[in-house]
Amino acid sequence: MTRPGPPPGGSFPARPGPPMGARPGPPPDLGDDDEPRHPAVDAAVRAIHNAATLAPADQIAQYEAAYETLRETLATIDQT
Repeated sequence: MTRPGPPPGGSFPARPGPPMGARPGPPPDLGDDDEPRHPAVDAAVRAIHNAATLAPADQIAQYEAAYETLRETLATIDQT
């Protein structure tokens, strides 16, 4: 079976970005102030929220970094 090649013309069409004037909503609610939280998890959640303002290619890097932080943090929590 062969894979399809690139589209004729040598380039892919541009991916659409966020609509003009699009702004992220308010920061996510991170819970009750009396509730214990983990700073690394809070930072990862904020980073994911802030990624909405980035270009799509930059969003991917931000999501991957947040995922890695969450994965490492959860592994550490499981060990305690």
